Amino acid sequence: MKKVAFYTLGCKLNYAETSTISRMFEQKGYLKVGFEENPDIFIINTCSVTENADKKCKKIVREAKKISPHSFVTIIGCYAQLKPKEIAEIEGVDAVLGAAEKFRLIELLDDFASVQETKVLASEIQEANVFHASHSMHDRTRTFLKVQDGCNYGCAFCTIPLARGKSRSDSIEHIVAAALRIAESPVKEVVLTGVNIGDFGIQDGKRKERLLDLLKALDEINGIPRFRISSIEPNLLTNEIIGFVAGSKNFVPHFHIPLQSGSNTILRAMGRRYLRELYEDRVSKIKTLMPHCCIGVDVIVGFPGETDELFLETYRFLNELPVSYLHVFTYSERANTRAVEMEGVVPMKKRNERSKMLRILSEKKRRQFYEENLGKTWQVLFEEDIEEGMMHGFTENYVRVAAKYDPLLINEMKTVTLTGINERGVVEVAEPEVVFE
Repeated sequence: MKKVAFYTLGCKLNYAETSTISRMFEQKGYLKVGFEENPDIFIINTCSVTENADKKCKKIVREAKKISPHSFVTIIGCYAQLKPKEIAEIEGVDAVLGAAEKFRLIELLDDFASVQETKVLASEIQEANVFHASHSMHDRTRTFLKVQDGCNYGCAFCTIPLARGKSRSDSIEHIVAAALRIAESPVKEVVLTGVNIGDFGIQDGKRKERLLDLLKALDEINGIPRFRISSIEPNLLTNEIIGFVAGSKNFVPHFHIPLQSGSNTILRAMGRRYLRELYEDRVSKIKTLMPHCCIGVDVIVGFPGETDELFLETYRFLNELPVSYLHVFTYSERANTRAVEMEGVVPMKKRNERSKMLRILSEKKRRQFYEENLGKTWQVLFEEDIEEGMMHGFTENYVRVAAKYDPLLINEMKTVTLTGINERGVVEVAEPEVVFE
């Protein structure tokens, strides 16, 4: 029985796909093992959102070969689709599979026999036009359920359409069936994932269904206490969706909404499909209906043409918005994007300074949000996340909490009162009572 290990870089969508591919291996008689357990095969699922992700891929290959020198190393994922020939030149890589091939790797790689020359199986991205259903399982307290893939937007900085192809979705019927299977497991939370979830509903190139209808269908499922939407574009986050979540039984009060810039000048240059006024309107609508709702923000600093004044527009805009935390990305040049041809390149030192400013702002926003929740009662889903005798979990509205470790609490939902914030910036709770009905 050959042993296979997996390593995933990047987003929740990648985790869902890796988990699904790992189950395909197990069904074929392979033994899934940990990365350091001398596997015969390594499958590395890559990301290419930032330059760092590319470098991480190379480092992981080196580590894999140190652990198991005679192993078969296969690279899949976004980086593999974008730069297959470059990856093939990395010492130790045996095979590279693109977006259209990655779900067929067992079939395509002939029992993973050693090769003299790296196999490159990467079709043009237009060939990646089939939706492959995926969800993570037995990996975490929560499950990542893929509902959509690809993107039709083509923002100036982004390689995702080149790496994943056009927008396409599973059907509501199939997703509900997958969720019902998940409901039979111990999983307590399902996170809906995709490249552009708000664009859900395109099948065979035509729009057939709507995200709102999917949310309504999932909300009727028993056995999954929590559903969470991973990320949604502001122009696709409709008032209908916000209103539905506000009155939902199982969808939690947490939105992650990419902004990228608080300057309309930069938003237009990026090719985004909204202006800051619309973003502000969405945040205001959420906070009106759900004052306790957590709102996360993606923001990019150092995009070409971002002057000091335009950056300060973003800083002031975010500072005044009632958002809860920021994911800050330092702009990095990506081949085959419009942005690399643009004038007004921002020096890296300045990009890093701006990133630091926004990360500090993010910590202030997070602490303020946590303080607003002190004294309130929430349900926490405790995870197997143990540190110095304390275990951690998240409330419905994404407050990270710490409690004294008790193995009986792992993967349990307990009602707790948030009492204070510790020196690590995590909220402490009154000791939950371990009672099982």
